[in-house]
Amino acid sequence: MALTHWGFLYTAPGCDPDRDVSIVETGACRTVLIGLDRPEQAPAAANRLVSEGVQLIELCGAFGPLWTARVIEEIGAAVPVGSVGYGPEATNGLHAIFS
Repeated sequence: MALTHWGFLYTAPGCDPDRDVSIVETGACRTVLIGLDRPEQAPAAANRLVSEGVQLIELCGAFGPLWTARVIEEIGAAVPVGSVGYGPEATNGLHAIFS
């Protein structure tokens, strides 16, 4: 089976998951990006993506293992869930952005 529909959840200050939704259609694949103000909004947004038929969900690095686990707990085995991770080489750059 080919990947034809997936979702990506990200956080950015001021995002509203009901308003900040972008869809990229390539003809072969549909990508739904949902912006969240807080990681706590991720489980509900993931449920929404599942109800819309996504085949997998990816989470931005801001979620970390705790919120990734909570999303997986919320949706069960409905679809695979992955998260972006940063290696040690990114520590200085992340610190500069978020401190």
